[in-house]
Amino acid sequence: MNAMLNKKAKPKTSAKPGRAKPKVAVWKFASCDGCQLSLLSCEDELLDVVGEIQIAYFLEATSAKIEGPYDISLVEGSITTEHDAKRIRKIREQSKALITIGACATSGGIQALRNFADVNAYTRAVYARPDYIHTLKTSSPIQDHVPVDYELRGCPINKMQLLEVINATLNGRTPNISHVSQCIECKRRGTVCLMVVKGIPCLGPVTHAGCGNICPTTDRGCFGCFGPSEAANGASLARQLERLGMSKREIRDFFRSYNANAVAFRETSEIYD
Repeated sequence: MNAMLNKKAKPKTSAKPGRAKPKVAVWKFASCDGCQLSLLSCEDELLDVVGEIQIAYFLEATSAKIEGPYDISLVEGSITTEHDAKRIRKIREQSKALITIGACATSGGIQALRNFADVNAYTRAVYARPDYIHTLKTSSPIQDHVPVDYELRGCPINKMQLLEVINATLNGRTPNISHVSQCIECKRRGTVCLMVVKGIPCLGPVTHAGCGNICPTTDRGCFGCFGPSEAANGASLARQLERLGMSKREIRDFFRSYNANAVAFRETSEIYD
């Protein structure tokens, strides 16, 4: 286990005596700020990190603003306006490494439900002056606009995984993040399969692990917060959900939540449209 994951151990970074500390910036686009708050909730671990890096831009934590270039840019949120599409390109130009954090940045987030509907109809229904609203027809992940060096899944992200990614990036190594499905995490923790034992619908077989097995341990099926796992077979799971009695519309909506626009989830939901 990497030293970053041990509260008593201080992270080793690329900062050396006589050299400037690596500059880290945290940027927000369309999102709820939950992933940025995950970084702030690192508490003791964050203090160790801050001692080794320079927080150049992080409006959730400080009003200080230091000009780039930046060694690492952490990006939360999806692209929903032309202005933000231009802004992310500028951030990419100023960043040696760009890491997207959370479902919004990696798949478009819950706001990507607009991708399956008529945005103009929504704005006319919600706003008294829809002509004041300037928005794109879709909510898209950062990778659709600029090259991304690493994607960290979750809604919100796992704070210890974030610390590991920062550590790995500063030290020029691959992050030690597991890429198994939620089902594997259930088995490792001895959690019984809710679908097999209780017939509870669950996205665990097609969802990336990382939450800490929260929902299955409380008799709730996985909601897919960490997005599709590698080689996720959504169509196969959907057929099993049909056998559990879910209607086609229920299956469609089951795949359309925090990561509705993620390819594997989107393609499966469109089968049941």
